[in-house]
Amino acid sequence: MYHTFSLTTELGDSMVNITDQVRAIVKESNVQSGICFVIVGHTTAAVTINSYLDPDTARDIVDDIRRLVPTRTDFHHIFDTPADAAAHIKASIIGNTETVLIEENNLVLGHSQGLLFFEFDGPRTRQVMVKIIAG
Repeated sequence: MYHTFSLTTELGDSMVNITDQVRAIVKESNVQSGICFVIVGHTTAAVTINSYLDPDTARDIVDDIRRLVPTRTDFHHIFDTPADAAAHIKASIIGNTETVLIEENNLVLGHSQGLLFFEFDGPRTRQVMVKIIAG
């Protein structure tokens, strides 16, 4: 089963918890056991698994990614703005896919784990792709 959903992000760097959207797709699939792939088809956005219980976790991650890759004007690639080049690097560091097991028609995640969408060049309307394979 293949499914996409859209989300609208905030200005600049941000994180959005997409666990509920992905979990709903898994439930709708009726797959009892399998694999769920979450893919971000954008070069200035990413997806990761991390704690979603404390909103300060997301804030810390966004802040440190900004610290590691600050927006600057000396990038070789500056398509729209200096933030665009920084966003490409940030997205490469985090990555564009996550793989999650499915058991009993649900995502297999730890107690505090969730799927977090990273925006590095917002605001934008983004697409998230979900591929579910039974077995």
